[in-house]
Amino acid sequence: MEFQLNGQEYIQLNDLLKVLSLVGTGGEAKIRILEGEVFLNGEVCQVIRKKLREGDVVQLGEMEILISA
Repeated sequence: MEFQLNGQEYIQLNDLLKVLSLVGTGGEAKIRILEGEVFLNGEVCQVIRKKLREGDVVQLGEMEILISA
């Protein structure tokens, strides 16, 4: 899957999960991130508001998302 930034410089990790409906709430996003379920560029990412920029790859379970401009 690909996520377009559409002119934005970045999107925060927790917001990405909510926008793509991978989680139901911001609280669920926070829990999934803090429990180490989210990977950024192949490594566990536990930074809730991590700024994702063009070229970053986020993985949650089987879902992989490429951030593009």
